[in-house]
Amino acid sequence: MPSSCSIRALWILTNQDTVVFSRRFPVVEKRWRAACERDKSCKEDDLKYNVAPSLPTDSEIADAFVDRKKREGSARGFGIRINQSVEGSDSWVDDPITRHIISLCTKNEEEKNLVLWPLVLHIKGHYCILVLPLVEPDHLKTYTRMCKRSDCGNAVGADESLSPLLLNLPSITGAFMVGHMIGDIITGDVTEPEIVTSASPSVGGLLDSLTGSIGISARAKPVAAPVAGSTASGAATSGAMASDAPKIGLRSLDRDAIRSFISSAMPFGTPLDLNYTNISAVKINGFSSADIPPADQKQPAWKPYLYRGKQRILFTIHETVHAAMYDRDEIPDSKKISGQVNCRAELEGLPDVMFPLIGLDTARVELLSFHPCAQVPEHGNEKQSLMFSPPLGNFVLMRYQAFCGMGPPIKGFYQLSMVSENEGAFLFKLRLMEGYRAPLSMDFCTVTMPFPRRRVLSFDGTPSIGTVSVAEHLVEWKIITTGRGISGKSVEATFPGTVKFAPWQPQRLPTSGAVLGNMEDEESDAETESTNNMANVENLLMEKMNKDLQAVDLEEPFCWQAYEYAKVSFKIMGGSLSGMSIDPKSVSIFPAVKAPVEFSTQVTSGDYILWNTLGKCPVAATPKA
Repeated sequence: MPSSCSIRALWILTNQDTVVFSRRFPVVEKRWRAACERDKSCKEDDLKYNVAPSLPTDSEIADAFVDRKKREGSARGFGIRINQSVEGSDSWVDDPITRHIISLCTKNEEEKNLVLWPLVLHIKGHYCILVLPLVEPDHLKTYTRMCKRSDCGNAVGADESLSPLLLNLPSITGAFMVGHMIGDIITGDVTEPEIVTSASPSVGGLLDSLTGSIGISARAKPVAAPVAGSTASGAATSGAMASDAPKIGLRSLDRDAIRSFISSAMPFGTPLDLNYTNISAVKINGFSSADIPPADQKQPAWKPYLYRGKQRILFTIHETVHAAMYDRDEIPDSKKISGQVNCRAELEGLPDVMFPLIGLDTARVELLSFHPCAQVPEHGNEKQSLMFSPPLGNFVLMRYQAFCGMGPPIKGFYQLSMVSENEGAFLFKLRLMEGYRAPLSMDFCTVTMPFPRRRVLSFDGTPSIGTVSVAEHLVEWKIITTGRGISGKSVEATFPGTVKFAPWQPQRLPTSGAVLGNMEDEESDAETESTNNMANVENLLMEKMNKDLQAVDLEEPFCWQAYEYAKVSFKIMGGSLSGMSIDPKSVSIFPAVKAPVEFSTQVTSGDYILWNTLGKCPVAATPKA
């Protein structure tokens, strides 16, 4: 079994099921053929599907992908065994992971079925990326046996199940990383973690306290990495052009960026360094004699060349708040925090940095992961010491999930009901930053009421604070705008009003079974009518939900099989909500060097939802402690 990750091949397909880019790695493929020769059972015909000894062509991959979409209902597939599942398909295995790790079936010259597995599927934008890692032929045969099993699901104690099989394949994780990186390059999403610093130095003492108490705080600005800036921006521009152009293929610049990345990151099919910043920096700057480290020090892979210049260390704790606010006695509100410690260490040589992470216990951390450069002792007291050898540029030193140590930054309720067929009355009553003290400050806050199934004609109402704007399918309430943040005080905001919609045009909606049953015919019609139509169940269902809506009752007029809600967006500066913190004075560098240390925090909203108190809402049952 391969002890590391090696990639046999990868393909990029458009939403028109056309292969626009592919790359095969002959060195890895030679290892696969040698493994097949060693495994004599590969030549036995005791399985419905046989191990493919070589890779199919691009056209065969495209045809097999189309066949799978028709068989499984969509590019992702069902993931569980249903009535439409057939023996030998991914959904027959009855495991949701088959929506992300798929198989494709082709035929050889003798019309025998050949299976290609495991194919890691990553969908980014309008592209599907397929990555085929190297595994042993025996693993592939095990999977084909699962596809023939009469029972379904992963039974406890079963001889063969998918999850334990995948756990024994480290190449799967590497293939996912390759797929995600390729997707980011295609769409131009290659960005570094954000590092925030103050635009003006802090005066400290009484002046900072006074300015914070009256709501004036120093504005923050992000710090971008200077290395490989032109290359990254070029990739971003390329991705933007690709997204605006007709979705029929990759532009030449995209292909060049992918080829360049592959030749540097995984030249012979084995990923060496998937950090796009490192690869771009090496390509631009190259190497010199000054980049050779001292003989008694080992240069890590994440630092391909040494930094030269003014030395400093920047830390930013970035937290994202996810919340579901119900304002109901029978349903408790829920809120969770996902955070990360971003770092940028501009230090010469190969130093080690150590600091105590404050608040690890009080933050009630559920999940914790670290960058490979970090050395983490066993979790102990309140101050967890962390040592790391920093790489180049901005990087995520640590990720965590925690409970919110404070009350919700926005609390209150949202009510909406219909007073007629085309008019609804709503009411917001919110309190912002209640219980929050300086230096915590809210930079902006916006509430959005989406109406995806109704066209807004007008609204009537005046909020107690802020401004309101209307779009075709939403009403947006800007409570606090950037530059007019609040700090050291709470704000109460109310917004009563009515909203009028265009007359309802109900149409008959075919059942989902009819959609699935006639999928093959509809796909062929779609291809003849327009090249921009999606050819999978999920997109067709969404299209029908938008165009062929059923007549609905006045109690639920906004969404088809959905719920009514408002979404809150905000940013908080000056501290974390979990209690995690870093003391710049406690940061130590070995060997000792004078380098200023800056620390900042920012909190942003994720899915911060206010569910309509008068409507339906989803809720998950949580076990009692």
